Amino acid sequence: MGLMDFIKKQFIDVLQWTEEGDGTLAWRYPMADMEIQNGATLVVRESQMALFVNEGRIADLFGPGTYRLGTQTLPVLTNLQNWDKLFESPFKSDVYFFSTREQLDQKWGTPQPVTVRDPEFGAVRLRAFGNYSFRIADPKAFHAGISGTRERYGVADLDGQLRGLVLQNISQAIASSGIPFLDLAANQQRFAEALTQQLGPEFARLGLQLQTFTVQNLSLPEELQKVLDQKIGMGMVGRDMGQFMQYQTAQAIPRLAEGAAGGGVAGDAMGLGAGVALGQVLAQNLQAGLQGGGAAAAAAAASGLKPDEIMATLEKLADLKTKGILTAEEFDAKKAELLKKLV
Repeated sequence: MGLMDFIKKQFIDVLQWTEEGDGTLAWRYPMADMEIQNGATLVVRESQMALFVNEGRIADLFGPGTYRLGTQTLPVLTNLQNWDKLFESPFKSDVYFFSTREQLDQKWGTPQPVTVRDPEFGAVRLRAFGNYSFRIADPKAFHAGISGTRERYGVADLDGQLRGLVLQNISQAIASSGIPFLDLAANQQRFAEALTQQLGPEFARLGLQLQTFTVQNLSLPEELQKVLDQKIGMGMVGRDMGQFMQYQTAQAIPRLAEGAAGGGVAGDAMGLGAGVALGQVLAQNLQAGLQGGGAAAAAAAASGLKPDEIMATLEKLADLKTKGILTAEEFDAKKAELLKKLV
């Protein structure tokens, strides 16, 4: 290799980056011991930006286009290096390229149920998952706070941080939206919008822009789902206590029949006896409901109960109150009504 060939290789005439589609977000141009030739060409392709950094200080930023490097196109770097207006010599500077393409189909999810406060159900533990997309919007902020001087920084390096941001903001997003859980579950788009609004500033702080955010599933743990199903069933018959007792009785008959099945003669007798007793209560409820409405139905149902049955009913109502199906006022009213039957 001749001397001229050696000298030629020390200067960079064209700076450019051909992305390989491997999820790279930031890439440092390999300078080694080379210098950038005065008047060199900088090529920044669509969906890219280029940043010059001089001795750790952020200088000039370039969007898509082709540039001839000099004092006119590098005003900040010119000021940092105290160049004359017509410098002629090559110069040293770190050059970082950033991909501004939208990074699609990034996954998020709740490894464990997340506890949120709901205006209707109180504390609720929910699971959710979906996907989102983002892009680099501010290379200076991304370089200063995230990628730094690394030779290459990819989407995978950022995945854990962004997943953590999503989980951290789920509870706050639901609380600030004021949307009850039932409405969120029925309209996942509203949940996604609430989270997008909450997460936008968090992504911007990292130099990123949250492009899309979707919620593909929103669910409760199994035990809470059963309570929700029971409350929905109660809502279908109305909030009247007499109607609720009818609903509970109708729900109990199949379970008693299943429990008595296979129990022999004694089991058949118990199942038959329980069925007859529940049938009598149900008949009284229905008859009273036809005659005088829900309140009369509840009173008629209670009048046919023995003291131990009344106490069992109170325990059942207390359990429903604990689960949030009955309000404290509804429970107290029914308790007072049932206790009168013991006098």
